[in-house]
Amino acid sequence: MTAPLDIEGPAAPPRSNGELVFAEPWESRAFGMAVSLYEAGAFTWPEFQAALIARIAAWKAAAAPDEPYHYYRLWLAALEDTLAGRCAVTAVEVTARTLVLAQRPPGHDHRAGHGHGHEHHHAH
Repeated sequence: MTAPLDIEGPAAPPRSNGELVFAEPWESRAFGMAVSLYEAGAFTWPEFQAALIARIAAWKAAAAPDEPYHYYRLWLAALEDTLAGRCAVTAVEVTARTLVLAQRPPGHDHRAGHGHGHEHHHAH
């Protein structure tokens, strides 16, 4: 069961040639987190979609004309709203987890099984 993503409309994620576009690694993690929680039954997609549309509308109403639009920041905020509304986790926990993910170095995710038990020797 994959998330029924909008192709068009205010809640549709950024795409290029039909493929999802992520400007930074944390964006794809935020996306994956929402889809995983949805697939785990944490919330229904219409709930999340409604929260996302509400966040986008609120941003458009409050944003300065030259303020850059950050879809995945609103996506994360909507995820927090949805989960907090469900009392699944608190927004603080989501934010804390997101900050941890955001601080991981690029390429960190595919290094499973690379133990750091060995010592690194540096030439003098």
